[in-house]
Amino acid sequence: MSSMMVGGVGMAILLALLVLRVPVAFAMFAVGFCGIAVLNGIPSAMSLLASESFTLASSAELVVVPLFILMGNVASATGMSSRLYDAAYAIVGSIRGGLASATIIGCGGFAALSGSSVASALTMGKVSLAEMKRFNYDSRLSTGAVAAGGTLGILIPPSTGFVIYAILTQQSIGRLFLAGVLPGLMLLVLFVLLISVMCWLRPELGPSGPRTTMREKTKALAGAVPILSVILLTIGGIYGGIFSPVEAAAVGAGLMILTGALARKLTLGTLWSATKDSVVTTATVMLILIAAHLLNPFLALSHIPQAVGTFLGGLDIPALGVLGLILACYLVLGCFIEGFAMLVLTMPIFFPVITMLGFDPIWFGVLVVVTLEMGLISPPVGVNVFIVKSVAPNVPLGKIFIGVLPFWGAMLVALGLLVAFPQIALFLPNSMIQ
Repeated sequence: MSSMMVGGVGMAILLALLVLRVPVAFAMFAVGFCGIAVLNGIPSAMSLLASESFTLASSAELVVVPLFILMGNVASATGMSSRLYDAAYAIVGSIRGGLASATIIGCGGFAALSGSSVASALTMGKVSLAEMKRFNYDSRLSTGAVAAGGTLGILIPPSTGFVIYAILTQQSIGRLFLAGVLPGLMLLVLFVLLISVMCWLRPELGPSGPRTTMREKTKALAGAVPILSVILLTIGGIYGGIFSPVEAAAVGAGLMILTGALARKLTLGTLWSATKDSVVTTATVMLILIAAHLLNPFLALSHIPQAVGTFLGGLDIPALGVLGLILACYLVLGCFIEGFAMLVLTMPIFFPVITMLGFDPIWFGVLVVVTLEMGLISPPVGVNVFIVKSVAPNVPLGKIFIGVLPFWGAMLVALGLLVAFPQIALFLPNSMIQ
């Protein structure tokens, strides 16, 4: 059997394991290790397993993952994240669809703390769904807004998706974080505009919420000042060149713990719970990355990436046409494969093609993360949809998927704008990091 056939069989087995819901890391470990053993012998597979595990586990860059996750978990455990929603609620809640718009804004703010889409959807769902139900919001709009707003967690920095992309492609985490700012804000604005138009056309979808006085608005904004200060200091420190991403993660986690303690919201019990959740999430990410670095040599030995690159490069279509095919593959795969698994599986195959065609890898990283976001609300996997379902068990799953469709369309518009105008993503990294 040729190396190409071994690679094809390995990838088929991997996809089958993922469809059967075998944990991503374990599936990649099994296929990567066995594939290398078949092509290069068991001693080579054992050597790579030991060396790649040590290399990844000792990588200083990956310290950002547990620290930013801890920052978001502390904010959630102490209830400080709900103040972001309260502030947005006080400002825009009184207009049609205002509570749904406040949910989107709250998700964007929490995304700048946690870097996790699941955490954003879960936290804001608990805070906002009951309020929208109280004011008779259509369940499709309310659940769709939470599921779609949560996807901002892997686009607005600090983004776990950008960290994994950076490790897989040897790109700068700082530049990727900068590149995600304007696209993230653009997508947030598109979501809010979409809600406004939908509620203008059909007022029954999102009735007006209660009016708030200037004093109530000021009080709500004042309550969000501590958490907004932490966001501005940590993320602004990266943009201003004061901190590296690792230093910013440490500062952010430390400040969030200090803020919670001073506000008497953080007990030893909540700190322990937040730390334990952070360790579990970090271990999951680390296992996926180590497994990816075992799978990549197998793919290289099978020559599949080179064959795909040669095929795509030989197509008689423009470079943007090849890019379109790659993005279309991501959109289709996102319907069946969890986002990080898709990222790890496809980067060794598609990234060499992107560099060969001369596309900017930072820009491509933003495009990929947007497609990962779309996968988070695409049936049948739609992780964020199932998260919202757990918070709103009385809403049928079909209704939630119908509710996210307009937001999926807004994401497609955002993707088209980013392809047409790459400077939306590249302006900040090119102007602030030379």
